Amino acid sequence: MIKGYVLVRLLPGLEADALQQIRVVPGVEDLVLVFGSWDAVVQVEAKTLHALSRLVIGQIRGIHGVQATETLVAAEL
Repeated sequence: MIKGYVLVRLLPGLEADALQQIRVVPGVEDLVLVFGSWDAVVQVEAKTLHALSRLVIGQIRGIHGVQATETLVAAEL
């Protein structure tokens, strides 16, 4: 399994609806609100890197209220 963290910036006024929609996306394991340049960190998991990219691009970025994302793929040493 490929694990990653998606940093999410939300549009003001649309946060609650966007967060609710993100939480139910298949592959989303956890969602934490944060302060700073990003509004939330979403922990995601998928079988392949391609599936992870589809999850982020096709699902999370398509949610009304999501302004920007940055995906960090977890690594093992």
